[in-house]
Amino acid sequence: MKSRWWRGILALALLLPLAPARAETGVTPTTILIGQSVSLSGPTGTLGQEMEAGAVAYFNHVNKHGGVNGRAIVFKTLDDAYEVDKTVANVKTLIDKDGVFVLFGLRGTAHTNAAAKIFTPAQVPLFGTFSGAQSLREPFNRYIFHVRASYADETDAVFKQLAELKLNRIGVFYQNDGYGKEGKAAAEESVKKYSLSISALGTVEPNSSNVTDAVAAIAKIQPQAIVMYASYKASAEFVRGMLKAQLYAQYMNLSIVGTTALAKELGNDARGIGVSQVVPFPWNIGIPIVKEYQTVMKEETGKSDYSFLTLESYLYARILVEGLKHAGRDLTREKLITALETMHDVNFGGFRVDFSHTNHAASKFVELTVIGKDGTILR
Repeated sequence: MKSRWWRGILALALLLPLAPARAETGVTPTTILIGQSVSLSGPTGTLGQEMEAGAVAYFNHVNKHGGVNGRAIVFKTLDDAYEVDKTVANVKTLIDKDGVFVLFGLRGTAHTNAAAKIFTPAQVPLFGTFSGAQSLREPFNRYIFHVRASYADETDAVFKQLAELKLNRIGVFYQNDGYGKEGKAAAEESVKKYSLSISALGTVEPNSSNVTDAVAAIAKIQPQAIVMYASYKASAEFVRGMLKAQLYAQYMNLSIVGTTALAKELGNDARGIGVSQVVPFPWNIGIPIVKEYQTVMKEETGKSDYSFLTLESYLYARILVEGLKHAGRDLTREKLITALETMHDVNFGGFRVDFSHTNHAASKFVELTVIGKDGTILR
């Protein structure tokens, strides 16, 4: 009797229609929800606005051309004013309340490290970090995908240039947070490699422009070169302080500073400052991806306000969409991760990306630029 009863239940089950598979969080039949926390206000608000703009332009472009496998991208950005606690709160909101499918383009080393404690156990991927910190790359986290080169890669290029110029009385100006400390550590490694030394250090607190002590500390050595790991406002205030003291040196900064913002903040005093970059030159239309970026930005914004940060954000969006396409119509986070990890040496029109299941750092591209007359940026 018991045996016949189970056979009857199984036969009935075979006749019933299968229930549809539960849709992945953040995915509907017509949409994919992507979330971002970035500084749209505060001392670095200009940078956050650029980071949002490049992604929005490309996502809008994709939606106008049919979306991703028939789904439109819904992109939600929350303002964190470049404050760690707000970043964490925003990420919790995006995951727990809004139910995003994937996170996109968080900015800040301390911010992203803190947010990782939320999105990693939730198994929500973060694609594109506006940070080159080693602490976000080691130990390996399968839920973080990096597109930009590391701070160590950028710092190496900077100190290689200083060595070639035979500048050896070097000061390091850094903000007292995760980014600044990792930059300082990278600088300490690079000077060993190129037989240089750091002669003085100066610090500034995050979200502050009080650089009086830093100027005094570094001015003492009469520096030939100064490498800066600080926000564009703090960096600008530091340069003004040094110039006021009639101290002239070769100033170098990393891409994360926001070259356009730094040039605007300093005006004519920005001339001659070197900045490392992690994406191609945004005005070189001989590079296919740059020509595509300029076309889309012009179509979507009606403006020609090109910059390294909007190009970087555009590239993040471009690469993520490619991963979403290859993940297929039956979209899940695991399928997206697999699709991204199979992007081996893929050429996005002059910008190469190389992910694998053991390496989520896609690029080591670095080149140096300099701010010229009237804020123009030169290669």
